[in-house]
Amino acid sequence: MNPNRFYPNIATALLILLSAIPARGNEGDEANSAMRVACIGDSITFGVGTRNANLESYPAQLDRMLGEKYTVRNFGVSGATLLNHGDRPYQKQAAFKAALDFKPEVVVIMLGTNDTKPQNWKFKDEFVADYKGLIAQFAELPSKPKIFLCQPVPVAGKGNYGIVESGVDEEMPMIARIAEDVKAKLVDTHAALTGKDELIPDRVHPNAAGATLMAKAVYEAIAGKPFEGDVPAKKSEAKK
Repeated sequence: MNPNRFYPNIATALLILLSAIPARGNEGDEANSAMRVACIGDSITFGVGTRNANLESYPAQLDRMLGEKYTVRNFGVSGATLLNHGDRPYQKQAAFKAALDFKPEVVVIMLGTNDTKPQNWKFKDEFVADYKGLIAQFAELPSKPKIFLCQPVPVAGKGNYGIVESGVDEEMPMIARIAEDVKAKLVDTHAALTGKDELIPDRVHPNAAGATLMAKAVYEAIAGKPFEGDVPAKKSEAKK
């Protein structure tokens, strides 16, 4: 008996087996098609003040608000300054390089709070140039990201950690002018929390509810419409 009459040869058998394995390339392509959003900032962006930064920071909430068409990454660094002569310049942190390597298509920057400390704000004349220098490094990426600049959130009462509202008041017109000069979108996260000191328990870092208001302000700037309803508990899965 000739076995080849009943069984395919080895090469044919392999082809049959391979054809039965579902292709996964399309799933990867779909995941990669999500628009990459990089959130740049200090401890407020990182999520200090919330109970669980991985779930309650404003970037984490924004990620769930935007849904499966976006991938939001948190590149916040506690203590980071916008000023390059500050005591912890953001551009010297590993998170900055990681953010560039992420090749974002949207960049949301919220820096300036730590710059109001006396040892940092003495270099305030360099604030505009340093901010534009930071923006330029993202603008030069091949991904050509859209840039969003956030006004620092309010400092409640007398402030804390050397951070004061008077410095934020000085920064806001500077940031508005920078946004105009570089044609970036200005996000008024300061207004989102003005008069809501109860959401800033340590007078600097918003709690989870405060982070929700920040995320909603950023969402509206990116999506072009207000966020409706409650923040999803988890991100919906992309349709296959």
